[in-house]
Amino acid sequence: MVRRLCMAALCAALIVPIAGLAQTAPPDAQAVGALPILTLDQDALYARSQYGQALRARIARAVAEVEAQSRRIDAQLEAEERALTLQRAQMTPQDFAPLAAAFDVKVQRLRAENDAAEDAVREAEQQGRQEFIAAAAQVVGDYMVERGAAAIIDKGAVIVSLLGLDVTDDVVMRIDAVLGAGAQPDAQGSAAAPPTDP
Repeated sequence: MVRRLCMAALCAALIVPIAGLAQTAPPDAQAVGALPILTLDQDALYARSQYGQALRARIARAVAEVEAQSRRIDAQLEAEERALTLQRAQMTPQDFAPLAAAFDVKVQRLRAENDAAEDAVREAEQQGRQEFIAAAAQVVGDYMVERGAAAIIDKGAVIVSLLGLDVTDDVVMRIDAVLGAGAQPDAQGSAAAPPTDP
C-alpha cells in the first residue's frame, strides 16, 4: 500500500511542472499534439539512482540494527525467565508474585519499545521516499522541457509504445548528476532508536 501511494504521489508530482507551464503560456492544441510523450520506469528511478540506493541502504542498516537488538533482548529475557522458574521452586507464592509481576512489566515495556523502533524505521523510509519524489519531480520536469516533450508518463500505464520513447536510463543519469546520493543524516544520526537493553 505504501509503495502504491508513493508511486501515485510521484505521478502527481511529475504533473506539477506541466501545469505550471500551462498557466504561464497556454499552448496551442495542435502544437501540443505534435510533441512527443515519453515514458519512464518509476520503480527503476528509485532502485537504480544513487539517491534511491543510498536511502534503501540506510533503511536496511536501521532495520538490521533494530532486529539485532531485538534478538539480544529476547535472549536475555529468556535467560531471566528460566532463572525465575528456578527461583519459583524455592519461594513462596507470596514472595514470587512481585518478581513475576515486575518481569511481565519489563517484557511489555521492551515489546513496546521494539514496536516503536520498527514504526520509526517505516516512517523514516516513507519520509525518505517523499523527499526523493519531490526532488526527482523537479529533475524530471526539467528533463521533459529540454526534450520538448508534452509529458512523461509511467511506462506501466502504457499498453504499446516505441522503444525509443523510454527515457528511464537518461533520467536516472540526470538524477544522479543533479541529486547524487541525496541528503544524508549526520554520522551520529540514525533512522530509528533500537529498544534499550533490559
